[in-house]
Amino acid sequence: MTEGEHATTGRFALCATAGILFGLALLGGPSSPAVAQATPPEEVPAAPGATPGATGDDPAAPAAAVEPPPVKPTAPLVIASWGGVYSQSQDEAVVRPFTRATGIEVTRKVYAGGLDDLRAQARSGEGVWDVVDVEFADAEEGCNEGLFQKLSLELPAAPDGTAASADFLPGTLHPCAVGSLAWAMAIAYSNGRGDARADDEKPASLQDFFDIERFPGRRGLRRSPMINLEWALLADGVAPANVYDLLRSEAGIARAFAKLDSIRDEIVWWDDAGEPGGLLSSGRVAMTSTFNAPIFNDIVIRQKPFALIWDRQVWDIDLWAVPAAAPNPEAALQFVRFATGTEPLARQTRWIPYGPVRRSAAAQVGGYVHADVEMAPFLPTTAENFETALRNDALFWRENGPALVERFNAWLAK
Repeated sequence: MTEGEHATTGRFALCATAGILFGLALLGGPSSPAVAQATPPEEVPAAPGATPGATGDDPAAPAAAVEPPPVKPTAPLVIASWGGVYSQSQDEAVVRPFTRATGIEVTRKVYAGGLDDLRAQARSGEGVWDVVDVEFADAEEGCNEGLFQKLSLELPAAPDGTAASADFLPGTLHPCAVGSLAWAMAIAYSNGRGDARADDEKPASLQDFFDIERFPGRRGLRRSPMINLEWALLADGVAPANVYDLLRSEAGIARAFAKLDSIRDEIVWWDDAGEPGGLLSSGRVAMTSTFNAPIFNDIVIRQKPFALIWDRQVWDIDLWAVPAAAPNPEAALQFVRFATGTEPLARQTRWIPYGPVRRSAAAQVGGYVHADVEMAPFLPTTAENFETALRNDALFWRENGPALVERFNAWLAK
């Protein structure tokens, strides 16, 4: 997943559902909707020492003092994650400060997501990974299979003393994993000269996306039932709390497709995470759905005159988990505790536009390391962006995805 303009790589995350891709594209994303040019796990040693930030202070400074474990591991802690700029953000904001604070060296493994590698390690009886970055659906499935430890650790309180259980966003703490960052699907439109209506009115809501009369022009949507069905129901007046219950019924599914029918003739379908920006730049669409990270790249790096609509964004998270067969479980738990503190989560946003899942981190979010841009407006969990957000129900899609994909493909073929 090459991101040429910024010389970085990114990642898609799969919500593993019979080929349904509900990914995240990191700062540009791949040219394919599959997992970022999925490759076998490779060893990536974390560079020792700090790397000074581009804006004056040291973004790799320790988040907080961490007591060394009773017995320091004889081998480096092995952490599996997605690679690219995502792992770079972890190295700068978490891994290097952790090593400085504890003396524990870290080795990185790049993997393509899913549970296959962990299952193979479990079958062999020889654990290799100590910590792994997982998606929510994989955390749930792996926990049920016994692939992950049930976590029993005291997470750090917020700087003001608020308990971690109250500081983390609802649903971001799992029995086998601790949430870290959130990413989202939102709406973008071109805000350049000549793009405004005669009365200079700008779209501001999901309802505006579906209102072809007030805001003429074609609409870009990802070629997938995921998010499109949720958005259709939300635009039709369904309360967020009722969306997934309704999608479990034939009446709800029919209602969602009926709403999509209302704009069907204006839809331009996209597949790759980098396409929405091109659709806007070319004028093929007036508005489009988009993962928040690639459009951030378009706005900040490529200086495109795009604007984001956060109304009814659909968000999901990545989490840290400890494999049941982890060779260094004590040090692994210490790393998870460190990595999910307020300061490391806030500091990580300096490299990627993913929102920390701790409320206390909002006040510590700063600027982007590669440009003079404040990151808060581009983060899914910033308070004003998060007001009407819908949490993606990854377990719903794992259970119902195949049938809904079949239904969606039949609808497309009509």
